[in-house]
Amino acid sequence: MATCEVCGNDYWMAFEVRTVSGDVHTFDCFECAVHKMAPICEHCQIKIVGHGVEVSGRFFCCAHCARAEEGDQGAQIRDAVGARPT
Repeated sequence: MATCEVCGNDYWMAFEVRTVSGDVHTFDCFECAVHKMAPICEHCQIKIVGHGVEVSGRFFCCAHCARAEEGDQGAQIRDAVGARPT
């Protein structure tokens, strides 16, 4: 069995997450994995669980937050939600 590094639960169905830098993390559920690993929006401080957007190396949960923080570069960011192909 493996122990979750967030909550300390020793669980037979724990899983590992390997990062691009080679770090290995062990969790017993997705909730703990999100708590430990999800980036935080630099505007509204919410955990970014979906795609989010990145502008100038800064992470945001949506285009609205990117536009609020990043001025001209952020103004070019658009969410894909609701966009319809032509």
